Amino acid sequence: MPELLTDCPICSSIELENAFDCIDYTVTRETFIVQACSNCGFLFTNPRPKAEEIHKYYKSDTYISHTNSAKGILNKVYQVIRDRAIDKKIALVDSFSPFPKAILDYGCGTGEFLAKAKAAGWISSGLEPDPDARKLAITNHDLTVGQLSDLQSFEIAQFGVITLWHVLEHVHELQETIAQFHKILSAEGVLIIAVPNCKALDAQHYKSTWAAYDVPRHLYHFTREDMLTLMDINGFKVESTTSLFFDPFYISLLSEKYKNGWMNPFNAILIGLKTTLLGKKNIDLNSSLLYVMKKK
Repeated sequence: MPELLTDCPICSSIELENAFDCIDYTVTRETFIVQACSNCGFLFTNPRPKAEEIHKYYKSDTYISHTNSAKGILNKVYQVIRDRAIDKKIALVDSFSPFPKAILDYGCGTGEFLAKAKAAGWISSGLEPDPDARKLAITNHDLTVGQLSDLQSFEIAQFGVITLWHVLEHVHELQETIAQFHKILSAEGVLIIAVPNCKALDAQHYKSTWAAYDVPRHLYHFTREDMLTLMDINGFKVESTTSLFFDPFYISLLSEKYKNGWMNPFNAILIGLKTTLLGKKNIDLNSSLLYVMKKK
């Protein structure tokens, strides 16, 4: 049986309403309901698969963050984009000088980002729920990678940086997980979170076929206001918010496939460019947002 939430994951209001339906285009073609909180407006998938059952919704060769597959043009495009994005992520992390120089990548997938962080001199740890992805990270990159339950075993102030690259939207225990990050992050440490932004221009264009809804793997569908509220509740302040350059193009390419049955690159580039250009004037129109946070 799926898990039905009776209150909002952010504000705890019990006033919920159905917003729209979304199809799982990646694995099952099942339809899932996205609900909205009548109090704060937060969107989330409800009901949703239980934590112990959701793994079956990741079992697809197209879910590259768990397989690192290079089969097919979309996966090859993803890998090129990912490799360039990782270099920018490392530059961002290296721009901080927290103590200790230790990093935790929560939801590290097959470990490519964490491997580069390790090569750059960071004491690197990862947590990954998928056993196959975890095995690839350990075998291919000689990384220290545990299960999500290991989050509770870290020491207070053990890390100078904690990163979640498109991961927070997958986390069942939302408030509890962020509260634990606060405990294990050092006083001058940095929490970095990248998530899709459901107010984005491309989200408005593609509506329920917007690929970044990605139900039921994405449990939550954040706006910038949602993130500011969630972080404030858990003792963090947002230092900066920026966009991720490649996301509107990749998301639009997938969305074209979901909406029209094929990946029309011309439409995808057009919507991606429009999202990028208008996103420079209004940050809330960007496909994904990158938040850098510190303790209050």
